[in-house]
Amino acid sequence: MDKLFTIGHSNHETGRFIELLAMHRITVLCDVRSSPYSRHNPQFNRELLQGALKAGGIAYVFLGNELGPRSDDPACYVDGKVRYARLAATENFRRGLERLRAGMKTYRVAIMCAEKDPIGCHRMILVCRALRKEPVEIEHILEDGSLEPLRRSEQRMLLELKLPQLRLFEDPEGLIQRAYDTQGERIAYVRDGEEEQESPGAQREDTWQR
Repeated sequence: MDKLFTIGHSNHETGRFIELLAMHRITVLCDVRSSPYSRHNPQFNRELLQGALKAGGIAYVFLGNELGPRSDDPACYVDGKVRYARLAATENFRRGLERLRAGMKTYRVAIMCAEKDPIGCHRMILVCRALRKEPVEIEHILEDGSLEPLRRSEQRMLLELKLPQLRLFEDPEGLIQRAYDTQGERIAYVRDGEEEQESPGAQREDTWQR
């Protein structure tokens, strides 16, 4: 069975972040931020992160265009808010999943976004949701380095959303799907009318090679 890890960079120091990846023998980090830059944690700006990962023997692949939480497609928005179900149905998103699946066949892959807790991040609510029924074991690398299986994260999500009760004729899987929908609505990106700016070189094609 293929295996996928996820991690949030949070406010880690670069060295600690590399340690967390090395602890779980990650060989490729896939950045799924739509904009691979951080105003508050500039150590995770794309070019700096790439350099640190390379020094640690870890490859960097940018998949934010395919698997990020934002979209340039107006059809993915309703009243200015992105709808994950629409985004997940795009050909671009499907291409990103295919790249991820192909990478998992050869490498130990972790997808990365900013949020510390996976249940508050699109890496789980959008990307992992799209893969959860496939033969892929998904585990989140938490802030202390421990691993949390996706199923355990889903149970935490139910408790946070206070959705432990089934509706009439609803099975447990239906409850989980309702939780994903609810959380997706809570965390989805809302356009503010300002264009995101990327630094030069942000559109370079990355490979799976270190």
